[in-house]
Amino acid sequence: MVARIIPTDETPGARDAGVVYFIDRALATFASDVRTVYVKGIAEVQTRVRQTFPSVEKFSLATGKQQDEVLSSIEDKAAATDRPFAPRPLVPNFFETLRQHTIAGFLIDPDSDRSGNRDGVGWRVIGREREHAFQPPFSDYDKDYPGWQPVGSSEAEK
Repeated sequence: MVARIIPTDETPGARDAGVVYFIDRALATFASDVRTVYVKGIAEVQTRVRQTFPSVEKFSLATGKQQDEVLSSIEDKAAATDRPFAPRPLVPNFFETLRQHTIAGFLIDPDSDRSGNRDGVGWRVIGREREHAFQPPFSDYDKDYPGWQPVGSSEAEK
């Protein structure tokens, strides 16, 4: 399902970034409260696959077009278009939860221990560099702060 949300095309997708491992770890740790949302949602997806395509046994055996059709049928389009800044419901929607976890797993810091964004592929897709650079603000109030000079300046070399 995550591979249909962020597919692999000319750029890496969710499968390449190891998003399923991120979600698996999330459901065992910080997102354990939405585990039942996944259990019920996956069951709903499998039921929808069998209803819509009787010859297809399960979601993973469906074609990409069929998978997109099933996911589109469970997506809550009204919540996304009618009131984009409306408060979220108390009970999370499966597709929205899966979509948010997919994006988080694709873009999480690749150096974290959360198992997503394998090899920094998500960051490369959006053009983010892995190197972090401290850039001090350009003002007088912190000019005497130790280490504020840019690397290579004569003050920093002293």
